[in-house]
Amino acid sequence: MEMSRQYFGTDGVRGRVGEGCITAEFVLRLGWAFGATIREGVSHRPKIVIGKDTRLSGYMFETALEAGLIAAGCDPVMLGPMPTPAIAYLTRTFSADGGIVISASHNPYHDNGIKFFDANGTKLPDAVEVAIEARLNQPLATVDGPLLGRASRVNDAAGRYIEFCKHTLRLGTDLSRFHIVLDCAHGAAYQIAPKVFRELGAKVTTIGVEPDGLNINDGVGSTAPGALIQKVSEVGADLGIALDGDADRVVMVDETGATLDGDEILYLIARTRHERGRMEGGVVGTLMTNLGLEHALDAMQIPFVRTQVGDRYVIEAMEARGWTLGGETSGHIICSDLTSTGDGVVAALQVVNALLSSGVALSVARKGMTKYPQVLVNVPLVDRAHLMHPEVVQAVAATEQLLGQSGRVVLRPSGTEPVVRVMVEGRDASEVQAAAHRIAEAVEKVAVIA
Repeated sequence: MEMSRQYFGTDGVRGRVGEGCITAEFVLRLGWAFGATIREGVSHRPKIVIGKDTRLSGYMFETALEAGLIAAGCDPVMLGPMPTPAIAYLTRTFSADGGIVISASHNPYHDNGIKFFDANGTKLPDAVEVAIEARLNQPLATVDGPLLGRASRVNDAAGRYIEFCKHTLRLGTDLSRFHIVLDCAHGAAYQIAPKVFRELGAKVTTIGVEPDGLNINDGVGSTAPGALIQKVSEVGADLGIALDGDADRVVMVDETGATLDGDEILYLIARTRHERGRMEGGVVGTLMTNLGLEHALDAMQIPFVRTQVGDRYVIEAMEARGWTLGGETSGHIICSDLTSTGDGVVAALQVVNALLSSGVALSVARKGMTKYPQVLVNVPLVDRAHLMHPEVVQAVAATEQLLGQSGRVVLRPSGTEPVVRVMVEGRDASEVQAAAHRIAEAVEKVAVIA
């Protein structure tokens, strides 16, 4: 079965269940290829931890991965429903040689995916991905009988991760003054996240905590904050927290019902660290990070750099500079002094702790950053070379001249769809809207001519 590089993206392998690459047969071979690659680099029988979200297909893929790893001579350790960042943490805690998460994150239930971590709880290096892909086209070779792996299950994995999350705050931290609405997207954190906040003393009202295998991210979670906004208003909560299906991203809602995205969450964490003298270096964002965050950080003299979209690129830039804070507008927030990957629960705890220290409401705390209007238009794209056509280049240049230092233009071909994402942001909403559509029309015109 051939595997293209398009599947091994920054977030592992992902697709529609039963179509393309995501079948039980493929996942079995993928488990074998991963296990055989890891086994080559160690002198012992490798231990691989496996977690999953609440999708119905997770049961099938969990079994397939288990079989593939055993055939490769690895010991799979099954952890059950578990957030992606929990697997990153537990891979290190259990001294495992790798970690696997069965999840399609914020996608609907009929999708699924496989995410991989190395022994350090970080995304796989490119060289390892290439080695795994090469094996996928080879015959599946089961190791000799005595070398077969042995599967086991850990029953207290959730408790270990809960304690880890709690200990990212100072010992004795009491959140009893907060009433929090927690939306777990019917996903992997549906049991874990409420326990974290309740054990820290908060009053917690929950939604999205009744998974049935088919309702993950369905009208709830970080990509659909409407349900959270309604519940915060209904119960008069101090704030709301929405995770996605595998709890590696978060958005928040203040007591007035206004939504905070990843850029605003990054700002609140950075400002708090800066005020406490704990800001280590600067902040890493992406091409899509709102210009308002960059300007707010600049006002505090906190350095800021942008990367390609993808938490992997953010983490690489953080490591290269020795910085400890970065993230994406979507809500992937990485506090690398606390954990090795994006963690929605840990990021939310950082914000709530900042409110506890300052004594102000979330609606007040967020006022230090002003988001710029941002318009995103998706345009069908046949050839990336069209983006260098003189008409497109001229349209972009004219917009950049109009916006000056108070705006940006980003043309980004999608990595998953045959479209180019035209993003324009600036101070004036109507000006930004018109500019985005002018550039989109230029791209469409060139595509038609071609």
